[in-house]
Amino acid sequence: MTHPDSIPADLSTGERIQLLRESRGMTRPVLAGLCGRGPDWLKKIESGARELRSHTLLLRLAAALQLSDLSMITGDSSDVTQPVPQGRLSHPAMPAIWSAVMSRPLAPAAAEPPDMAVLQGRVDQTWQLWHTSKRQRTEVGALLPDLIRQAEAATRTAEDNQRRRALVALSDVYRLVGQATAYVAPAELAWVAADRALSSAQEADDPAAIAAAAWNMGNILRETAYPEEALRVVVEAASLIRPHLDGAPDDWRGVYGALHLHAAVTCARDGRDGDAWRHWDAGDQVAKSLPAAYVHPSTVFGRANVDFHGVSVATDLRQNGTALSRSDEIDPDVMPSLERRSRLWVEVARGHLQRGDRTAALHVMGIAREISHETVAYTPSARAVAADLWRKAPRAFRSEAADLAEAIGVSAP
Repeated sequence: MTHPDSIPADLSTGERIQLLRESRGMTRPVLAGLCGRGPDWLKKIESGARELRSHTLLLRLAAALQLSDLSMITGDSSDVTQPVPQGRLSHPAMPAIWSAVMSRPLAPAAAEPPDMAVLQGRVDQTWQLWHTSKRQRTEVGALLPDLIRQAEAATRTAEDNQRRRALVALSDVYRLVGQATAYVAPAELAWVAADRALSSAQEADDPAAIAAAAWNMGNILRETAYPEEALRVVVEAASLIRPHLDGAPDDWRGVYGALHLHAAVTCARDGRDGDAWRHWDAGDQVAKSLPAAYVHPSTVFGRANVDFHGVSVATDLRQNGTALSRSDEIDPDVMPSLERRSRLWVEVARGHLQRGDRTAALHVMGIAREISHETVAYTPSARAVAADLWRKAPRAFRSEAADLAEAIGVSAP
């Protein structure tokens, strides 16, 4: 990352933004997308063809570049720091989860070997709760601290093949930590959880667990502005598990398909149209090879999720006509995950916003919130849509837009 003292004083605001963006390895589409704008807008800002006068957009750029001082962009030479609100959301479950993750004992406690069937059953039930609860962060967050400690203890007391099963269960738990604390966890906790999920799976030498943990690591990398690394991790994981798929359980093929869908979204956010649809097609082929009703227990890969990702890919590529026509062909109720179903409607709302139809966007955001309030309240893309609607909703719907924004804690400038 560029140090403030290394930025030439005579650079314009646009030139500073470009230097800071490139020092983080971010592409224009990624940074522009994090600010709710298109790459052409950012290109004009960086080249000086367009002046950046909005303080709000300056703050969004600074936050997306993970800067603590706005003067790194503005070049203000005063000694007064211009702090940048990072927008990290908070959730009451975080302190207990933090304590469980960060207070892992170094020495094994004296205990009876665990019943691995019972432990894995608890883990699977908690994943199921994540997908079926309208308040998934709150309900899963309440269970995670004890589950983390139990899974950690199991790896220290189980022996031989039972220890491998304990390591897989621990990897599953830390993947769930990543899901339940996304956008609310401090960066260090997110990285610790992702690394423990992957290292536990590798120690167990379980290809499916490694692939699932890589999928989770890819989420962390992509959401912290490392799209190339995210793509590398999931593509490598797909290559590792591919030779094991012939005759493998359906869930192994399910996680393989999920890796391709992850790659599709990562490429789409980077504006790589051909690569995005190539990976989506690969996921589509996997879904066709599985039973029609198949759903992967944690990634929810299956026919419905492939179709949902088609909407996401088109939206991220700003192909709003394609996104909306694809969404018209989907029956949302076939998706067993309420969290994913709610996110679909957020993607549809984004597509309507891209077409300038804020009335339709407001309507479908209401549907998304009804399905899962916490998904809307804690997902940045949903909050960005709500903030946009609050600022620019048609006069007849401003009260409704304000109610939505207030309900999920969005404050529009």
